[in-house]
Amino acid sequence: MQDRTYADLKALIQALSGVGSFTTEEDANIVNFVNRRASQAYHMSPSWPRYLVSSEGRDINAYTLSGATASTSTSVNQNYKFLGTNDGNVGTVGTNVYQGVTTTTVIIYKDSNNAWLVQTGASAAIQSDGRYRVTAGTSQFTEADTLKKDVLENVTTWTPRAGSDSLLVEPKNLIPYAETGKSTIGDFTRIHRKQAFYNNSALEYDFFVDATGANVLNIVSSTDSKVFVTYKIQLPLFTADSTDIPGEFFNFLAHSAYADFLRMDGQHGKALTEEKVAQSYIDSQLEQIDIRNNNNSINHKFSTYVNRQSR
Repeated sequence: MQDRTYADLKALIQALSGVGSFTTEEDANIVNFVNRRASQAYHMSPSWPRYLVSSEGRDINAYTLSGATASTSTSVNQNYKFLGTNDGNVGTVGTNVYQGVTTTTVIIYKDSNNAWLVQTGASAAIQSDGRYRVTAGTSQFTEADTLKKDVLENVTTWTPRAGSDSLLVEPKNLIPYAETGKSTIGDFTRIHRKQAFYNNSALEYDFFVDATGANVLNIVSSTDSKVFVTYKIQLPLFTADSTDIPGEFFNFLAHSAYADFLRMDGQHGKALTEEKVAQSYIDSQLEQIDIRNNNNSINHKFSTYVNRQSR
């Protein structure tokens, strides 16, 4: 996969336009045209090699907590992931331990009286047996139910450390777009329970996507802490200084951005001609993807503009 520079792209668009230079306003418009057309190309296929990541482990966000104010701690208001089970050094052995995704020093676990605690300034470290040892912090919310609940979302009454905060616990099976240390997801493609596309088959999950990420349906086990996601990396926004213009998009971007420039100038007939040229360039790239897809199990569920049209 070859990268080209925006300077190269602009030079080609100028050559097509037959002008020695663009005005400042035209320069700004060309950048916008390029980004619009790059987004168009990006969404034509789920399997552009440069953007495709196959079966990467991602944390499942098990809960979203909200309702905490400064009376307790606003750091409580975030998503939480399942870490594992408690080793019993602090708290009830064998019960679940959860950690904040944004503020990792917020820990949820059951104390020695089997009551759920939401603590700030806490930590949990994995032990040699795979369980987690909690280091206690400050309890911001404590389960007050007489009959203690096995799962967090069933707790009826929470006692705040101070004030009258009302804690809301919302169960999730959420895979956010962003996770520390990993690429931001642009499009979710497939989600499996285990590492996929190796020697063994893996259960594939259905999911729906909203503004927060992918919501996985019918998780097999509530103690699963990860799923394996095949996705497209988020498309970057290109600028006049970019040096990472995808080579496979290059000619399409040049001719389609030039078509947009012609339309802006009222030359609609010429714009239509350039549009057809641009489409031919991107079609040839999509055809190469289709050929690879025929021999690649990762892409068996994928379809592109070209193979949809051929059908």
